[in-house]
Amino acid sequence: MVVDLTDSHIWDASSVAALDGVRAKYERMGKRLDVVGLNPASAERHELLSGRLGEGH
Repeated sequence: MVVDLTDSHIWDASSVAALDGVRAKYERMGKRLDVVGLNPASAERHELLSGRLGEGH
């Protein structure tokens, strides 16, 4: 699955947590989720916070 976030912006931890939750659900089904199209600021925020916000759901 590919989530294309072109023209979107990750503003806070709740956005990262939502993406982590979706990714976790796909991984439990043996699927892969790729997030593409993040602008540099959003990519940095996502990398900094992803996996550090609890269970992701």
